[in-house]
Amino acid sequence: MEFDLGWILLGLPIAFALGWVASRLDLRQLRIENRQAPKAYFKGLNYLLNEQQDQAIDAFIEAVQKDPDTSELHFALGNLFRRRGEYERAVRVHEHLLSRADLSNSDRERAQHALSLDFLKAGLLDRAEDALRKLEGTRYQEQAWLTLLALHERSRDWPQAADTARRLQQAGQGDFTGRLAHYLCEQADHALNKKKDPVAARQLLEQAIADNPGAARPRIQLAGLMTAQGDMAGAFEQLARLEPHAPQALPLVASELVRIGQDSGQTARATDLLRRSYAATPSIDVADALVQAEVVTGTPMQQAREGYVRHMAQEPSLIAAARWLGHEPFAQEGAHPVVQRSVDHAARPLARYRCAACGFEAQGYFWQCPGCQAWESFPPRRIEEL
Repeated sequence: MEFDLGWILLGLPIAFALGWVASRLDLRQLRIENRQAPKAYFKGLNYLLNEQQDQAIDAFIEAVQKDPDTSELHFALGNLFRRRGEYERAVRVHEHLLSRADLSNSDRERAQHALSLDFLKAGLLDRAEDALRKLEGTRYQEQAWLTLLALHERSRDWPQAADTARRLQQAGQGDFTGRLAHYLCEQADHALNKKKDPVAARQLLEQAIADNPGAARPRIQLAGLMTAQGDMAGAFEQLARLEPHAPQALPLVASELVRIGQDSGQTARATDLLRRSYAATPSIDVADALVQAEVVTGTPMQQAREGYVRHMAQEPSLIAAARWLGHEPFAQEGAHPVVQRSVDHAARPLARYRCAACGFEAQGYFWQCPGCQAWESFPPRRIEEL
């Protein structure tokens, strides 16, 4: 059969044209699909920027349905659910991501971290801890340790908190020496008050002092323990050692120093120590303790209370004025009770302590802020003196 080259020459352009048309149709379809997914995605972003979270969630769900393999859309949707408090839906999104076999290691670590945050926000602390432990050896390891540290502190698991703090310190995430001393003090408090084991409590406090000589709390707690056991001389020595190691804490124990000094026959030494402290940093608590020390040594109250006047000459103080008014001879005057109540009422808010981190105020001193959980965030001075 004779082969006609004319048909071949005619068919080649036709085949080329058909192939070109088919490719254009595929490209057009691909463009339409690619446009639809970003359109929904950007629509969601727009809603999010306008704080329209309900509409943003709907848009992201639409985008995920059109492109179920895009992990970024899942992360955006999961984070939105968490922000809205829909923790169960956030968990489902991130668990779905983790179940995908094609997920990259980077995205898998990111999804595991997001899942731990979901559990944490939902208050599922046990599940959050398990999820955080799975981040060991990942780029989120240090973040996970910091979160675990907060969880251990919240649950008052001080040995676990200490172990995590040491790992963070070894990883160069900060100096946790102060916290470790507090953890030992917390364990000592538990041993003394719950287990009724003063020997173990003393060992823990002595370890805290050895590990961190500049920490004030273990010395103060150890002095309290010694006082309860009748060792007044030992208790006085512990408080006296605050002067070289933690002088800023002396106002917290100034009155106790005078009382223990009196019981141990060291009132003169206590007075000298407090005078040096006051000369370095005037404080109403130290001034008050010095007035007490003068009364203990036999100085009449009318003369001793002039210490409040001397303090007010250096540092104007409503608290000092209230304490000066609270003694004779004005108590016999008719207007005295009214004036005293008014000054006391005005001075009461100024006598509180305030957290430097969150502003939480309290009548008593806290080593850990009840508001923000920060350690030693309360300056050992009254609000009036800040």
